[in-house]
Amino acid sequence: MKKVELVEAVAKTAGLTKADAGRAIDATLDEIKKALAKGDKIPLVGFGTFAVSKRSAREGRNPRTGETVKIAARNAVTFKAGAALKDAVN
Repeated sequence: MKKVELVEAVAKTAGLTKADAGRAIDATLDEIKKALAKGDKIPLVGFGTFAVSKRSAREGRNPRTGETVKIAARNAVTFKAGAALKDAVN
C-alpha cells in the first residue's frame, strides 16, 4: 500500500477529506520521528512498539575486495509487532 492509498483509506474510514487525512497522517509520522530522535519508545497498544537501538562500531569486510572496513556506531529504528497485529496478519 502506498501513502496515497493509505490516505484514501483513512479518509473513507474516518469520514474525512483526503486533505485532512493526509495532514493527520503526516502529523502522526512527524511526531513519531521527533519522539524517536529524542530516544523515546513509542508503544501503540494493539499495533506494536517503535524504539531506537544503539549499534556499536564494528569491523566489516568489503565483499568485492575483501578489505577490512570500519563501520561507525549509529542509532537504528526498530519495530516490534504487537500480538494483535501478529494475529491479524496470520
